[in-house]
Amino acid sequence: MYSIEEKVKELIQLIDLEEKAQQEQYKLDQTHTLKTLKAEGLALHPIQVQRKTFGFADYPEVQFSLGFPAEQHFFRDNAPIECFLMGEEPVKGVLLEFNGKTGIVRLHAPDFPDWIEDNGVGIKLSPDTRTTTIMKNSLRGVLKNKFLSSLFEKIYSGESWQLSYQPNTREISLSDRFNQSQQEAIIAMNSDLPVTIVHGPPGTGKTTTLIEGIKQLIRRGEKVLVSAPSNTAANHIARGLLQAGIKIARVGNVTKVSEDLFPHTPEGYMNDPKIQKEIKDLQIRAAAFRKMALTYKRQFGKAEREQRNLLFKEVRQIRDEIKKIQHYYEEKMMDQASAVIGTPIGIVDAELFKHQFNTLVIDEAGQCLEPLAWTLFGMAEKYVLAGDPFQLPPTVISQDAAAKGFQSSILERFMKVIDPVFLLNVQYRMRPTIAGFSSDYFYEGKLQSAPHLEKDSNSLVFIDTAGSGFQENAGENGSSLQNEGELQLVQKLLNEMESNQAVTFITPYSGQTLAASQVLPKTIRVSTIDSFQGQEQETIIISLVRSNEEGIIGFLNDYRRMNVAMTRAKQKLIVIGDSATIGSDPFYKKFMEYVEKEGVYKSVWEYDLF
Repeated sequence: MYSIEEKVKELIQLIDLEEKAQQEQYKLDQTHTLKTLKAEGLALHPIQVQRKTFGFADYPEVQFSLGFPAEQHFFRDNAPIECFLMGEEPVKGVLLEFNGKTGIVRLHAPDFPDWIEDNGVGIKLSPDTRTTTIMKNSLRGVLKNKFLSSLFEKIYSGESWQLSYQPNTREISLSDRFNQSQQEAIIAMNSDLPVTIVHGPPGTGKTTTLIEGIKQLIRRGEKVLVSAPSNTAANHIARGLLQAGIKIARVGNVTKVSEDLFPHTPEGYMNDPKIQKEIKDLQIRAAAFRKMALTYKRQFGKAEREQRNLLFKEVRQIRDEIKKIQHYYEEKMMDQASAVIGTPIGIVDAELFKHQFNTLVIDEAGQCLEPLAWTLFGMAEKYVLAGDPFQLPPTVISQDAAAKGFQSSILERFMKVIDPVFLLNVQYRMRPTIAGFSSDYFYEGKLQSAPHLEKDSNSLVFIDTAGSGFQENAGENGSSLQNEGELQLVQKLLNEMESNQAVTFITPYSGQTLAASQVLPKTIRVSTIDSFQGQEQETIIISLVRSNEEGIIGFLNDYRRMNVAMTRAKQKLIVIGDSATIGSDPFYKKFMEYVEKEGVYKSVWEYDLF
């Protein structure tokens, strides 16, 4: 039995391990060459600068593109980065957006470095000391807060936390479009439960359910804080709340939002002409000082360097003035909103701690590191945690920290002790044959398919490449594994399909996405599994890539990632793999047995490729 102090200390030690692992892994030196960093998905090189602008708070922003698709697993929203060129001092910044081929970074500098458009410029991940510091401080804060200490003790006591409540149905009116499990979750969200867990497997309408629950909370006079671990997820739920007629404020870094959402961000709110004039006058002054500073080029003496530093100091002071103005109007915006939405770090940046919310909703809580959630818990009286612990987990670099539980999300932590958990048990996305394996393996057979979805064995196909010679190989440019033979098969399959059939090709390996983008028709979307989470397509083709004599499957053993991949298809799922390589793994063995029983099991030898 842990004391609270001991457990907090242990979690802080795990954060230290993660911080150390980041420092070691992201370092560009003799041990970690650029090729190594690229191969491990930790560097993007070379980049092509498409556009340079001065963005929010007058920070320089770079829009860039790559000549090849890169792995997105670690390049998440708000990831700390360094922009580098060999022989030059790197510039720190933050990744605002990245979709595999294009992105935007914000630089923490008074201006763009002189070399930003030279050949050989790259971006690499940088240790996220700011986030780790925030997480440590949030855990220390738990010890100083009676309510949070009590909550912390309950989820680490090792005892089941049985919650009882009286469903409040009198004040809630729900339409027939919500099934029974969705209605139960919405009613629970609006009860006096201190914590409501909404478990939403793929295709079960989790976001729709949350939006209706939040709408009902606001109708009853509550102010709601909504968070999600990524900007993409935060944008998604913000858009849904806006469409539901809720007055929202979307905080944090928002670079690509729909036209209807933008006015509800601080950037959009401050598009008011009076506010813009106030900020524009300061920006003009900053630009003048910046221009004077840039008259001093790369080679200059001590006196010139001092003068340049003084001019950039003026730029920083003006930038601070701009921040104060923006903060004033942000506070005004927060007061007017019924729901405030942002990532945990975005909410910290917005300094919302002085505001009190009735309910905190964390969407995609299965991807939220536990210490990040503790930064938010003190801001509300009750909580709703929604997500699926059987999809992609939080990203953790340190294998030691992950092995000791640091990769466990806040959703997993609470689900271990809390009863009841409100499972959304009807999926509306996939043919029942596609959904059946995930239901059996991950959801104890409890995931049903909506009545209108017809069962069809042809909707699920596994094509076995064993004995074909379709071997995996390392890709070019330091990228990850490829399998050219599997791509030949994909081309054959596409030729046999109708031209108007909506198809997406997904794979766990960025090297395979690179190779696929070069040989598959441009009408076919090519994506890694990570970047396709939360999306769907009529037909999905999955290339597993791994094919070797040793039976090594690498991170194919992350079954949660494969659950994501296998639940994206609506009408047809085709999985291509080598049974001789993956067949000894219990997960893939069960999958192939399921296909033989419920779907269509084929050999690559049935196709005219040899």
